[in-house]
Amino acid sequence: MLKRNTDCGVLRDTDSGRDVILNGWVHRWRDHGGVVFIDVRDRTGLVQIVFRPEEGTELHERAHKLRSEFAIAVRGEVQARSQETVNPNMDTGAIEVVVREMEVLNTCEPLPYQLHDSGDEIGEIHRLKYRYLDLRSESMQNNMRIRHQISTAIRNYLDQHGFWEIETPILTRSTPEGARDFLVPSRMHDQGFYALPQSPQLYKQLLMVGGTERYYQVARCFRDEDLRADRQPEFTQIDLEMSFVDETDVMSIADGFVRKVFREVGGFDVPDEFPRMTYDDAMEQFGTDAPDLRIPYRMWTVTDVFQASDFKVFRSVAEGGGAIKVLKVAGGATLSRKQIDD
Repeated sequence: MLKRNTDCGVLRDTDSGRDVILNGWVHRWRDHGGVVFIDVRDRTGLVQIVFRPEEGTELHERAHKLRSEFAIAVRGEVQARSQETVNPNMDTGAIEVVVREMEVLNTCEPLPYQLHDSGDEIGEIHRLKYRYLDLRSESMQNNMRIRHQISTAIRNYLDQHGFWEIETPILTRSTPEGARDFLVPSRMHDQGFYALPQSPQLYKQLLMVGGTERYYQVARCFRDEDLRADRQPEFTQIDLEMSFVDETDVMSIADGFVRKVFREVGGFDVPDEFPRMTYDDAMEQFGTDAPDLRIPYRMWTVTDVFQASDFKVFRSVAEGGGAIKVLKVAGGATLSRKQIDD
């Protein structure tokens, strides 16, 4: 087998003249008047390879038989594309690889759908049925790459701040928490069951009492509960514990790894300090301890306005020591009742 010496997505015009071996999958196939152009894909990206008749009749004929998702290995020379054929939409669009040798590592039956179609066109049921193909798509590969980079950035940051990553058991005893447990029958204990952890709460407490001082875990959690927008039966959360600290230390560590992730993984320009507010201020202005500051509306206290109101519902609240708050909505006078309710 031709064993690759470089990845598809890393080649640039500075590699012109270099002899390379690529391994990957046929992404697209085009025949332009005898010259065969193929985009080869691996997890780093795409690169265009070229089969020219003058490079050998037998090789050119074999190139005509390639189809989508064939796994191939090729050897060839990196060449700069002419100015008019440069593809600005590809990272490798300034070069192409002229193939001198090829091996077909595996063939592929006709696909149920083309991988470069969007997920909306295919439909989720079809994507899940052919999950092994869906995982090859650019969007899914990008999701997995970003997830890996986020985990790596967080682990590096917490390691630099003295945290140990410690695994805790998955098979445990049932503990009273907020949701039902998933149970696993035990072969060794007749009529006995293990429970899957809703979170590593007990183990975190054991580690702290045991003198670990700084611990974290990218923990799998299992909760037999109804689906929510941010929750499913199996999910991952970052658990960390610190000893000999106050709330400022906890917030500083959390702020730090959020900044690191958004800067290193997302490339966002985030401030060196995030704004903070007290619980009382959050409840006073937003009515929740987790406000979404992208929404521009604040709550305003207007209790004094209704103390002498003829509207008994409001007056009784004001006289009873309660609070009456309003949202000042731009253009609110023109909104319908349904829009206001929404």
